[in-house]
Amino acid sequence: MRHVIALDVGGTGMKAALVGADGALLYEARRATGRERGPDAVVETILGFAAELHAHGRERYGTDAVAAGVAVPGIVDPDRGLAVYAANLGWRDVPLRALLAQRLGGLPVALGHDVRTGGLAEGRVGAGRGADRFLFVPLGTGIAGAIGIGGAIEAGAHGYAGEIGHIVVRPGGPACGCGQRGCLETLASASAVSRAWAAASGDPEADAADCAKAVESGDGRAVRVWRDAVAALADGLVTALTLLDPRTLIIGGGLAEAGETLFTPLRAAVEERVTFQKLPAIVPAALGDTAGCLGAGLLAWDLLASSEVSA
Repeated sequence: MRHVIALDVGGTGMKAALVGADGALLYEARRATGRERGPDAVVETILGFAAELHAHGRERYGTDAVAAGVAVPGIVDPDRGLAVYAANLGWRDVPLRALLAQRLGGLPVALGHDVRTGGLAEGRVGAGRGADRFLFVPLGTGIAGAIGIGGAIEAGAHGYAGEIGHIVVRPGGPACGCGQRGCLETLASASAVSRAWAAASGDPEADAADCAKAVESGDGRAVRVWRDAVAALADGLVTALTLLDPRTLIIGGGLAEAGETLFTPLRAAVEERVTFQKLPAIVPAALGDTAGCLGAGLLAWDLLASSEVSA
């Protein structure tokens, strides 16, 4: 069976899979990233994990994988195959594509940005299937975005397109790691809600999931925290849809796990803010934490298809 190797590298864990030509996950595995061991060790873990998947595919299907795809966080230069920078992994200018190709015996390798790769999967086989234009926004530790146009993800001229988390929605607000104040991700990410609810509840261990449960039980403090986050999120999303005019707005990440506790007030808040803009369908992501792996597999199949066409 023809298959590709797919890896999704996160700050805490890695997910890997063998992906069939139809996008099916044929085999899945997980491993700790081990970032506390340093960037060189992380790279070696990625290479070793990919080699194990390669061997597993050969043993199980009697044939080698035909390509590999890897999604990584931070700044990525897919054209040069470089993992340019990732604060949570500590690496700079890692030639990951070349290193993987060497470890995998010359296999073609595609390298992608984790959020854009997850967005590619959501657009083709997930919640955005059939939408010619969509915006995928995962609400996790931070907030990023993937702009889907005609079955592909728009990376921008320098690879920075979709960074919706750094739209300033509250000028003079909380300091952001990017150097600005009042960025969307300082107010509406899962980590921002966790911080706000920990402060409001007096429980330093409380997180966004706890806040959502408290909202559902009618806790006034939680309702205020949640309302503020939803208002900031709606402001940022309306700015994005004013610029991009997506047909579908896909919300994922940890905060989206609250379900209608998030989506009902969010849809209402966005609708209140639009004037001339067309309101997109606002839907939850469908693929969960498998999106990155599926997307990496799609990158690998796309690479293979483009090389076969050019040949």
